[in-house]
Amino acid sequence: MEDWAEIRRLHRCEGMPIRAIVRKLGVGRNTVRRALASEGPPRYQRPSKGSVVDAVEPQIRALLAEWPTMPVPVIAERIGWQRGLTVLKDRVRELRPLFLPPDPVSRTVYQPGELAQCDLWFPPVDIPLGFGQVGRPPVLVMVSGYSRVIAARLIPSRQGPDLLAGHWALLSGWGRVPKTLVWDNESAVGFRKAGRPVLTEAMNAFRGTLGIAVIQCRLGDPEAKGLVERANGYLETSFLPGRRFTSPADFNTQLADWLVRANQRHHRILGCRPADRWEHDGKPYWPCRRWPQ
Repeated sequence: MEDWAEIRRLHRCEGMPIRAIVRKLGVGRNTVRRALASEGPPRYQRPSKGSVVDAVEPQIRALLAEWPTMPVPVIAERIGWQRGLTVLKDRVRELRPLFLPPDPVSRTVYQPGELAQCDLWFPPVDIPLGFGQVGRPPVLVMVSGYSRVIAARLIPSRQGPDLLAGHWALLSGWGRVPKTLVWDNESAVGFRKAGRPVLTEAMNAFRGTLGIAVIQCRLGDPEAKGLVERANGYLETSFLPGRRFTSPADFNTQLADWLVRANQRHHRILGCRPADRWEHDGKPYWPCRRWPQ
């Protein structure tokens, strides 16, 4: 599933030809062609049987912790690696970002269409759910890095199906898809395995269908998605006070009306309104980046 999603992202988002994808991922041409021609994610995945690199991963991590840019041949020499370099390169490619100091998602300047930061906001207000029940469902919040346009929607729960359905709704409202979605370690998005981020199967299917990347922030790094964190605070202080809601649908109606005005406000850092940047934010998207009609 992960290879299928990455193949589609490299081809659709980065414009990489099949031959280059084969070299980069170390897969066959027919594998790449099948992934690009498929209408949906693969239905099954062979269970992992482990890797010969597992035994030396602690040594690799120790070297990368001290020298994050150490080349793979040097790593192989240091750990006494006697096998082929391909499998070792794959593991180092996964581990190296964990030790590199720059964090590409924490910049304050972004290119048009580059990314959107995502998060769940839990408004501290009871919302009638019907049949005499009340609750506090989460709100999926998404902020465009370039224009700072905010999109948000109350969803039934933080479970995977509800989270992905919320994404579909917000992106269809935008009419365009950013190249990258930035998330924290929300369980429906992904988890950590041996210290590295791993997306859930459902999220890999989602990103592969759209041909995009999904970045999971490092643990204890809230600044990496500071845009959406500030948007959550803005919602809590400017949207919520003084409002009453009769249902989840009423909440979303009021929220949608308020967001139209919020995206028209003057943004101090940008020096303009987010809506002023929105048209330009959509220009870099390829035709396949547009939401399918």
